[in-house]
Amino acid sequence: MKPAAKPQRPQFSSGPCAKRPGWSLAALEQAALGRSHRAKIGKQRLQDVIERSKALLGMPADWKLAIVPASDTGAIEMAMWSMLGERPVDVLAWESFGQEWVTDVTKQLRLDARVLDAPYGALPDLASVDFARDVVFTWNGTTSGVRVPNGDWIPAERAGLVLCDATSAVFAMDVAWPKLDVVTWSWQKVLGGEAAHGMLALSPRAVARLESFAPPRPLPKIFRMTKKGKLDAALFEGATINTPSMLCVEDALDGLAWAERIGGLPALIRRSEANLAAIAAWVEKTPWVEFLARDPKTRSCTSICLQVVDPWFAALAPEAQQKAVAALAALLEQEGVAYDVGAYRDAPPGLRVWGGATVDTSDVEALLPWLDWAFAEIRSR
Repeated sequence: MKPAAKPQRPQFSSGPCAKRPGWSLAALEQAALGRSHRAKIGKQRLQDVIERSKALLGMPADWKLAIVPASDTGAIEMAMWSMLGERPVDVLAWESFGQEWVTDVTKQLRLDARVLDAPYGALPDLASVDFARDVVFTWNGTTSGVRVPNGDWIPAERAGLVLCDATSAVFAMDVAWPKLDVVTWSWQKVLGGEAAHGMLALSPRAVARLESFAPPRPLPKIFRMTKKGKLDAALFEGATINTPSMLCVEDALDGLAWAERIGGLPALIRRSEANLAAIAAWVEKTPWVEFLARDPKTRSCTSICLQVVDPWFAALAPEAQQKAVAALAALLEQEGVAYDVGAYRDAPPGLRVWGGATVDTSDVEALLPWLDWAFAEIRSR
């Protein structure tokens, strides 16, 4: 039968993600609208995002953090195009966005590169990564729901730089800062901010690379982080390359303030892990569905990806499977219980439920009976 209770907030999209509990437009009333981002008030707001993000994440004091254009994609590409090429590169990929960085490194930058990849649901062999080379990887595969379990596989002493796309990991997972040199993310993920702005964090080793290595390629203005061979310090003090949205800046500050109120990073991680635990308990007793991530240690607590394993579904042709899952997601949206929970377009047919810190576990628990109901409905057709 159709469940009686519905999630209070049915936003389970993996980006842009759910706003924080209790959010309303009133949270943005203090936005510096109609003011220059170069004015004192605008620059202060931008600096606040930088400093409060560093504090909340426990970022090492000697790291630099900047707000950059074009979301996480802009941030990681800014780093790759500016820093890679001094030495060979290992690129890890186990989902769609990792494959995009493979394309950048191998087909656009055309570097001496080795690709270590794995199918959806698995990780590459982390033990085979060569840290004499530069390394590019995603901490959490947003489209596969597979994350690295920790940073233990990365040596503290290494010759190359480690560039990490951490957009659906930062604020929900314990990112091992000493093992990384470049970390990127966007506002639209774990804290539920708005899109189009990226965050780029650099270790002292990354700064040294920028100041010692001149890439043998033209760099667009939005990628340039140095002036006369030295780091452009202003960029890491709120002087953005292009004009940011002060409305989005205010929203980012609101998300940070909420995180501070509830207990900081440990509380954010607990909220995300509780969402994963709720879904894991349901999967354990539900025969028609399994996690896409095969190893429990690698299952994401943010982009929680599920595959349908019912024999009826398995017997369908691939096109029919896609249609069945699309119909299931559409039925959930029609009932107003879950929006945007279909798997990513390049991933195997299935569901993707966002479990980031802004999602209440009570809403995840209310969603699960609806998943059973919707699947039964689609199967009966």
